[in-house]
Amino acid sequence: MAQPSTMADSPVSVHKPGTMAQAAIASTAPEGMLIAPIWKRIVALCLDAFLITLIVALIDSSSGYFYISLMSLNSLLTKDAPYVIAAWIMHITFYWLYFKYTGRYYGRSLGQRAMRIAIVHDDGSLLGISHWGRRAAHKIKYIIPFIGVLLGLWDALMTSRHETKRSPVDLANHTVAAVDWSLPATTRGGLR
Repeated sequence: MAQPSTMADSPVSVHKPGTMAQAAIASTAPEGMLIAPIWKRIVALCLDAFLITLIVALIDSSSGYFYISLMSLNSLLTKDAPYVIAAWIMHITFYWLYFKYTGRYYGRSLGQRAMRIAIVHDDGSLLGISHWGRRAAHKIKYIIPFIGVLLGLWDALMTSRHETKRSPVDLANHTVAAVDWSLPATTRGGLR
């Protein structure tokens, strides 16, 4: 009489992270935390940039000088140079302040909130107040005319190639752009 075939000891195989970097993130990240897709991060940044541009345009009627300077670098060599430089300083300052204080208040920017993205530490905990200024400063590179778009595309490419799908801004600040509903309840409770 033939013996019935025996099943494997465990029908489920557990796959461990393939690299040391993936293992490091997996060991500190809460179970079930999802990384936000790149396209959502790009859309969130575009929404934020649009909102900042509207605010600057409403506050300062000379913000047209900022856009003129995008069209012609010769404007820096004309009598309009002080206005162009002032518009640049104002735009960069508003950009930095926006990301710093929306991060402090909401735990993310308004664009990230609309896309259901939360910026957290590797372990899924909320960022402290002191982290947001540095993170905002890293985002200023995206508003440099022409170069900012190229830097943004480069960062998107680097994010897609990175093992843990973390952007250069995230890597520099030891943060993760996570899907907000996938975070632990205690972290979600701290988001607005």
